[in-house]
Amino acid sequence: MKPLFALLFCLLPLGAIAETRVPQSQSEISLSFAPLVRETAPAVVNIYVRFVTQARARTPFMDDPFFERLFEGFGQAQPRVQNSLGSGVILSSDGIVVSNYHVVGQATDIRIVLNDGREYDARVLLGDQESDLAILKIDGVDDLPFLSLRDSETVEVGELVLAIGNPFGVGQTVSSGIVSALARSGGSNGRGAGYFIQTDAPINPGNSGGALVDMRGQLLGINTRILSRSGGSNGIGFAIPSDLVAAFVKQARDGNDRFVRPWAGATGQAVDADLAETLGRDRPGGIMLAGLHPASPLARAGFEVGDVVLAVDGAPVSSPGEMLFRMSVASDQDSATMTRLRNGAEDVLTVALVPPPEVPPRDAITLPEGTSLPGLQLAQINPAVLAELNLPIAAEGVVVLDTGPIGRRVGLRRGDVLQRIDRQDIETTAQAADILSEARRGTTVRAIRGNSRIVLRF
Repeated sequence: MKPLFALLFCLLPLGAIAETRVPQSQSEISLSFAPLVRETAPAVVNIYVRFVTQARARTPFMDDPFFERLFEGFGQAQPRVQNSLGSGVILSSDGIVVSNYHVVGQATDIRIVLNDGREYDARVLLGDQESDLAILKIDGVDDLPFLSLRDSETVEVGELVLAIGNPFGVGQTVSSGIVSALARSGGSNGRGAGYFIQTDAPINPGNSGGALVDMRGQLLGINTRILSRSGGSNGIGFAIPSDLVAAFVKQARDGNDRFVRPWAGATGQAVDADLAETLGRDRPGGIMLAGLHPASPLARAGFEVGDVVLAVDGAPVSSPGEMLFRMSVASDQDSATMTRLRNGAEDVLTVALVPPPEVPPRDAITLPEGTSLPGLQLAQINPAVLAELNLPIAAEGVVVLDTGPIGRRVGLRRGDVLQRIDRQDIETTAQAADILSEARRGTTVRAIRGNSRIVLRF
């Protein structure tokens, strides 16, 4: 029996022997996440916010499918104070804190509570709804605990992680799991611009803005949302990678009040298996360009419609959201390299990383009080407006920036591109403002909303 036992012992991998042996010391017996939690938890804070909303008095017809449009906008608006809560992470001893935009973006008052009981007021330095990130500042401090950022490009699937936050307002809570997947695209804003680290560490409402940390106590990402039918954790949570957080912090420290991401000026579609076969590729991957704005930096670098972008700065991309993420995290550079596929051949082009230009000028005009549509704000479409409103890159002319109280009642919406008012084609904001200032019963507006053409009569 001894030779057989010796043979079996030799066949076992060393890792298996190490993993199954009896603990040899008191420290190994008590091995846990406790030391890591002691190190990281003080930098994760609870955030309590207050914001004011305008609520209208209800009428008996508001829920009627026919009459609700007739009574839309009626009723005196009453301010209502609402409270909310979430989590945040301190990133520097002088009070730089990161959280989700949906936690603090609309707040009028922000209160930050550390796990040692200290409380501070905070203000938003920079917020971005599309990325769902916000950078806050606590003034007058210089000794706060903080977490360092890890390069999220080094994260691997299978790594152990901890999620720290304030779920359901019960107080700071720690849960454990692993990195389940990387490069998850999608977004709760419907634009598919998100780019996330997926984890099975339990995340619940109130965890938003909390930390996802690795076993060295470094911040991998900011917990932002979950995939759930019940509203509770089902083991599919998403965190915004730390590389994007670092880009936000840099712009906030530079004095920006909104995140300026590099402009691609392009639309495209992911190369799936069928399209890859058409292109002679043995696997899917990359983005085929379907449209380019004349001022697009990709067009100026030499890209054309039909080209495929395979990688940005050497990192493969497989969706428009991923390409935008790669450009955003490289925004402290003047340019990025992009691998192009054209006619079966690959080459590398250098693309300038620039914000969308304000050319031609937007010439924004707001209709004054006393006109038919007071408060209506119009702008000339340019690349900056295209990016701001997420308009199709081929859009041109005049767009609605703000409807004002009356414009909303007659059916106008932010982002409507005005093409024709009554019998006149619209080319400039001044022209549109002159006509709409005198709008009266029977005025007809033809516009483009998203991918649809609409006609409004009022």
